[in-house]
Amino acid sequence: MNLIAKLKKNPWFWIPSLYYAQGLPYIMVVEVSVIMYQNLDISNAEIGLYTSLLYLPWIIKPFWSPLVENTKTKRWWTIGMQFVMGAAFAGVALVLLTPSFFAFSLIVLYLLALASATHDIAADGFYMIALNEEKQSFFVGIRSTFYRIAIISGKGALVILAGYLIESGTDVDYAWAVTFGILAVVMTVFALYHTLSIPKPAGDYAEEYDSPKEQLAAFFKVFIDFFKKKQIWVALAFILFYRFAEGQLVKMGPPFFLDEIKAGGLGLSTSDLGFIYGTIGVIALTIGGIIGGVVISRKGLKYWLWPMLIAMNVPNLVYVILAYFQPESYTLISAFVAIEQFGYGFGFAAFLMFLIYVAQGENKTAHYAFGTGFMALGMLIPGSISGFMQEWLGYLNFFIWVMIATIPIFIVTKFVDIDPDFGKKKDKQEAENN
Repeated sequence: MNLIAKLKKNPWFWIPSLYYAQGLPYIMVVEVSVIMYQNLDISNAEIGLYTSLLYLPWIIKPFWSPLVENTKTKRWWTIGMQFVMGAAFAGVALVLLTPSFFAFSLIVLYLLALASATHDIAADGFYMIALNEEKQSFFVGIRSTFYRIAIISGKGALVILAGYLIESGTDVDYAWAVTFGILAVVMTVFALYHTLSIPKPAGDYAEEYDSPKEQLAAFFKVFIDFFKKKQIWVALAFILFYRFAEGQLVKMGPPFFLDEIKAGGLGLSTSDLGFIYGTIGVIALTIGGIIGGVVISRKGLKYWLWPMLIAMNVPNLVYVILAYFQPESYTLISAFVAIEQFGYGFGFAAFLMFLIYVAQGENKTAHYAFGTGFMALGMLIPGSISGFMQEWLGYLNFFIWVMIATIPIFIVTKFVDIDPDFGKKKDKQEAENN
């Protein structure tokens, strides 16, 4: 068997890189762009307004997911969007050196966001087609871990690079142009690598239609079929509330660590925070995510749903403890972050498998996109109110509120019905049949 055949046969050769490539453009558009525009002296009002609009493609992507579902293959869309994103990164690098960099860069970043959201649809759909249920369960922790590593490296290494160039005397616009230029090369390399490594499963094919009318009917049928699924409203409530507490914590956690002691924070430096999240946090998150995927593959999603739900939400209590005692011990703070990040990685594996469970059946690519669209909405709503809540309550009472905000998902989960065998590792004969 030659090297390329081995790459395509073994999911370890393409799943980690695929989901790293999925996370990188997301974090650059949604969060790192804010830092870039601050460096470029754009006003906070403009930054808040325009970078928030960049998040919209990930929320509304269900509306064009049927197009990805019914035209071309998921593999074609996945690799094609990686080439587009590579070109978009290069476009950002170029327009940053122009006098009207703000307007032009926003346009290119929006195109990048559209390509990234489309890539999400295709890549997630391909994952469900290329792997059987057992392997989906096993690799769900791996994919979420590499996605999160991409998030951390975007907020960490790439921001550090731009900062280093600026501190070395490089013009701000040129420093960020170099950073995005490197991303253009990285994404193009991923696209070329995936052209060789991603398999061509038999189930990945484009639908054929006799007329535009038939294609339009198929488009709307995708939406209708989704909302006709068993327990769909319970499932949507689960998706919206699973990350309701986390959606607030993720926005106010970093300011809490950085704010002064007298303001209720912990008074850490930016580099300290970067190390805690970028090293200790990533290790804990990785271990939690991998273990989560492995245990689901052994006993199924239904068996692990409640333990993972608890692991996702109860460790948020460490923020209440930190806000109350405001410890100065770097080791203690790091240990608490490790506990919270491990719980997040472990618990998030269940959420990803639930999205796959809901998407089962015909049009799974589009229906998974529907689920992730609701997931994005479930992060946007609590995240948008988190700053107001924190300013009103203060850090300690805010984190107590975050714990209260976990209650709805525990109530909703009581009504969730999951096939006991879903996600469970099958015997050898069953696995071969799949």
